[in-house]
Amino acid sequence: MSTIIYPSPVFGPVHSRRLGVSLGINLLPEDGKFCTFDCVYCECGFNKDHRPHRPLPTREEVCAVLEERLKDMHENGPHPDVLTFAGNGEPTLHPEFAGIIDDVVRLRNHYFPEAKISVLSNATQVLKPEVFNALLKVDNNIQKLDTVNMSYIELVDRPTGHYDVQQIIDQLKAFSGHVIIQTMFMTGSTQGYSVDNTTPEFVEPWLEAVKEINPRQVMIYTIDRETPDHELRKAGKEVLDRIGQQVREAGFEVSVSY
Repeated sequence: MSTIIYPSPVFGPVHSRRLGVSLGINLLPEDGKFCTFDCVYCECGFNKDHRPHRPLPTREEVCAVLEERLKDMHENGPHPDVLTFAGNGEPTLHPEFAGIIDDVVRLRNHYFPEAKISVLSNATQVLKPEVFNALLKVDNNIQKLDTVNMSYIELVDRPTGHYDVQQIIDQLKAFSGHVIIQTMFMTGSTQGYSVDNTTPEFVEPWLEAVKEINPRQVMIYTIDRETPDHELRKAGKEVLDRIGQQVREAGFEVSVSY
């Protein structure tokens, strides 16, 4: 089973389908996965198969390594389009997340003021005031909402703790538009159950939630790398384009990645 475990605290740059030349910031251990979801499509594999043993990088370590890397990129290239919090799980779990955001904003302003700061998150921590307020400081606050169907969430996203999708939607509304919604669409099955969330049964209630949240953008994507569950399938281009058109007709900017 092929999985990707990222170096920590900085990796890349890599070319992102959605964001361009991206320098990754991984606030999680470099030897495993640390996440509040256990998604069946996660490129990092299942949580149980990749328990980390090393500690989280400290705020000071993240700052020092990132500054060294940005200094080198400033002198030698390439210039990043974006500094992206991603990696081996959920970045907002780091206890010093808010302070690290302040550090990254300062370093970005010094070395690459034109670059954007992005956070790829599963939205499970947005109820914490310190996380919510930190996310208001980044350019691209990208939060996951694959569906509003709790049975599907439990089957596919598999939260490791309490998760109330309506509570999450209400908190995403509180960003007052300073949020991007990212949604994984796919077909196939897991454990003998369909994971097809491209049908009207799933898309229509999801789109109503998007309208409630009123994000500045919606990112629609599908499987790109090998998944730990091999029964999953990519959503087709026509299907993704159809959903993307529905989002546009609802008045939102949308990007579609195949």
